[in-house]
Amino acid sequence: MKDLKLNSIKDLKNEGKSFYWASFFLPKKSKNNAGILYSICRYFDNIADKNNKDMSLFLKESIKKIKSDNKNEVNIFLKKNDINVLIFADLIKGLISDQKDVKIKNQTDLIKYSYFVAGTVGLMMSKIIGVKNIKASSCAIDLGIAMQLTNISRDVIEDLNNGRSYIKENFDDIKSTIKLSEKFYENSFYSINEIPISFRFSILVARRVYRKIGYKILNKKNFENYKKSGKIYVSNLEKVIETFISIFDLIKLLLINKNDEYLQHDHFLISEELNLNERI
Repeated sequence: MKDLKLNSIKDLKNEGKSFYWASFFLPKKSKNNAGILYSICRYFDNIADKNNKDMSLFLKESIKKIKSDNKNEVNIFLKKNDINVLIFADLIKGLISDQKDVKIKNQTDLIKYSYFVAGTVGLMMSKIIGVKNIKASSCAIDLGIAMQLTNISRDVIEDLNNGRSYIKENFDDIKSTIKLSEKFYENSFYSINEIPISFRFSILVARRVYRKIGYKILNKKNFENYKKSGKIYVSNLEKVIETFISIFDLIKLLLINKNDEYLQHDHFLISEELNLNERI
């Protein structure tokens, strides 16, 4: 991990444009820590993208080192931000699963995979902004899963070229995945009231901007248009519009008092493999 650089948000603006945009609304300290978390996750994600046995072994050895070495910079960062190392180990497990030809067969496995590679990131981010509430942690997991499902819907062709098949290569399956992501976006909303108020607007902005990608995919209407469009992204003007609409989301949160205990988080699917309460 000698070439790992713990970068601030400013250094990452060309790698995660939607994430960088939402970070403008975070307090300075949390913004910097969010940038460091992003750089750590991006570092290991880039390693996983190399897709060979040596890199898979490196990922396994890395998590062992992070767990056991108190002087390891990732270990230090996790402890400083009260992040359970098991959450980070889950992320690495998800990345290792990408080290072979990937073919996900059903929605259950898709949700589990999305937790490992993205729900974990949402949960770690919730620790960085000081979330203690279990409902808010559930929100963070759901939002991470929703964003990953959006990524999968957007990158079908690119993933197939890299030997990864998360969903089938047709527009019906893409629409179905976006519909599934909507469930997780919706479930994430009401729990945002449970996080510290100074962070709520940034989370709402990130949620709206990323969700917009799914809407733009649906507007392609068919698979031919989808393929021709290339990488689908949200323009700066669209980000401004989504940011403005997020103000109304914030007002809505202040006015409603909906209990999210009746929302179906589907976390029991994840809990089949691990103790999620231990992570939260």
